[in-house]
Amino acid sequence: MTARFQSLAPAVRLADQVADALAAEVRSGRLSEGDRLPTEAVLAEQFGVSRTVIREAVSRLKSLGLVDSRQGSGVYVRAAGVEPLRFEMPHVASREAVIQMVELRRALEAEVAALAAERRTPEDVQRIRDAIDALHAAVAAGGNGADEDVRFHRAIAEAARNPFLIGTLQYLRQFLHGATRVTRANEARRADFAREVAQEHAQIVEAIEAGDALRAREAAKSHMDNAIRRIEQADPAFWQQEGAQLARPLVEDWPAGK
Repeated sequence: MTARFQSLAPAVRLADQVADALAAEVRSGRLSEGDRLPTEAVLAEQFGVSRTVIREAVSRLKSLGLVDSRQGSGVYVRAAGVEPLRFEMPHVASREAVIQMVELRRALEAEVAALAAERRTPEDVQRIRDAIDALHAAVAAGGNGADEDVRFHRAIAEAARNPFLIGTLQYLRQFLHGATRVTRANEARRADFAREVAQEHAQIVEAIEAGDALRAREAAKSHMDNAIRRIEQADPAFWQQEGAQLARPLVEDWPAGK
């Protein structure tokens, strides 16, 4: 690749901007099947960002099925074919994109919670409780707890002991994490929303610890139903600024007209 990229505007997450620029190169054919991406150092210099940003951007490209890593060799453009999770949609639909991603989370995580209740060990329960404690600490420190929220649900998934479910969640990580960033940002704006989320998480943990699969499934489903309600009740100003910005990766990777 011979093109040099312009430095990035700070309004959108840098990793998302890098991923978008590289994806455009692949989809336009300027980067072809089998082409090797420049090294992290070269990309970091061209984009004017850190190597950490480049690694996160490449991870997103992998989740989109655009590139593969070859051990000891580098990152290469994948062979042409059916491209998983290649979505596009107008920016105005950011709210709908988040709601539908939460619907996907509801379908997956309700069953994950039920399986976790059936299969958890004392060590699993401790990891789940540690994760929820870290989430509470992040919120108390003034954060919205998005990363900690993702780790909490990951701990539940690991307790389910189903590698296919874990693999599916990992495959969808970019999108699930993106939706979580939006829901947590919205919930952080209202104390009543924050209290609801804490109570819902507690109900999920209690059901899993008790080994009650039915109650865990219902608690997880109710949590996602309520997340959708909270998005629907969000201040319109949230979608004009912060919400739209956070939802941008979801919007740009959404199925057009399907």
